[in-house]
Amino acid sequence: MSQPTTRLEHDLLGEKAVPSGAYYGVQTARALDNFNISGVQLRLYPDLIRGLALVKQAAARANADCGVFSREILAGIEGACRELIDGKLHDEFLLDVFQGGAGTSTNKNANEVIANRALELMGRAKGEYRYCDPHDHVNASQSTNDAYPTGLHVGIALGNRRLEGEVKELIEAFKRKGREFSGIVKMGRTQLQDAVPMTLGQEFNAFGETLAGELRALEAAEQVLCEINMGATAIGTGLNAPAGYAPLCTRHLAAITGLPIYLAENLIEATQDTQAFVLYSSCMKSLAIKLSKVCNDLRLLSSGPRCGLREINLPPKQPGSSIMPGKVNPVIPEVVNMVCFRVIGSDLTVSMAAEGGQLQLNVFEPVIAACIFEAQTMFINAARTLRTECVDGITANPDVCRHYVEFSIGTVTALNPIIGYERSTELAAEAMKTGRGIMELIREKKVLTDQQIAEVLDPISMTGQGRS
Repeated sequence: MSQPTTRLEHDLLGEKAVPSGAYYGVQTARALDNFNISGVQLRLYPDLIRGLALVKQAAARANADCGVFSREILAGIEGACRELIDGKLHDEFLLDVFQGGAGTSTNKNANEVIANRALELMGRAKGEYRYCDPHDHVNASQSTNDAYPTGLHVGIALGNRRLEGEVKELIEAFKRKGREFSGIVKMGRTQLQDAVPMTLGQEFNAFGETLAGELRALEAAEQVLCEINMGATAIGTGLNAPAGYAPLCTRHLAAITGLPIYLAENLIEATQDTQAFVLYSSCMKSLAIKLSKVCNDLRLLSSGPRCGLREINLPPKQPGSSIMPGKVNPVIPEVVNMVCFRVIGSDLTVSMAAEGGQLQLNVFEPVIAACIFEAQTMFINAARTLRTECVDGITANPDVCRHYVEFSIGTVTALNPIIGYERSTELAAEAMKTGRGIMELIREKKVLTDQQIAEVLDPISMTGQGRS
């Protein structure tokens, strides 16, 4: 006899068939019907699922401590949560990241998957909820309004640590190139015009340092993410949560995650507040701005290969044109630029969603979550791709860099303290008009002695290297 392909579950709206093999239940099934919006499913953001599972595990421990349910039910819930944390059953999270209900559907999806897997671990069948219920046990002492944002905080913090690791490696890649290129003198440029000499190494070290500032901001943001509102339940009053549950749940969550989790002082304020998401999103926007600027510079410095700046060479990754033979484009910096543009735009969405909340709850947390987890995912991949497919393979063109230094009139700036700005300007204007070099004019007009030229106009000296 064939096994049934569906099982019947019921809720407020009546009965509904659920695939017999599914770990999700009726509430998730209804949401699957309702929210066919973006095509982006929760399962694509594993840190979101892990964050929710960690919260449910901590809540289960606190509930067992408070006598809400038995240790047998705790063991089943913990076992199911650990599997989700390890990356199992993520394919049961098929809901669209865009959904109404302030994250209720996502919370119920987690409750149902955890309950049904717990039932199996307890030797029961899916759907036998009298032994472990999605609401009465997995969601005990909770509301979506505390469990969901706390899950987001934890999931974002987990993703942030992975993002920090990739940014650190990218910074080190730029600094390695800085050391490799430390002896190559080139012209610096301001407003795309010749400025004064520097080394290519200094330029690449600056790329690393500008990203290091953003890394420090991401690290600082973790403190804000670690404030949670567990125990607030619906609006912050703690309705239906037993005495002592909130601090117990907080301590368990800190122990399980290894994060410095702490409970908000005012749970009513914390339940309606989304500023942690705004602050974190703004950190990613700032990183996007810096990283995009670096990619712009890489494309400029490598422009050519014959008619551009061509001071550096990016690794050739693929033929660049369907009509122009031999053309190779800077596709890796280009794709990272596009990631940065998307993240900058998503930050505006986060800001509008945070502002759009009313009274005791912000219903727009799902789109905030979608924007932040997408941005983290793209940044992690983009930073790794930029490092391995581009920065690690960059080479320099020392002869081109030297030619620009020797041909530029920017070196005349070093004469200001010796012959004054007006006389230096006259030399620069003559060099521009005649096409002659500054050095040539200085020697012809006996502006400096050979010894002074060696001391004042030595390109390495002008870069400031070795100067205290």
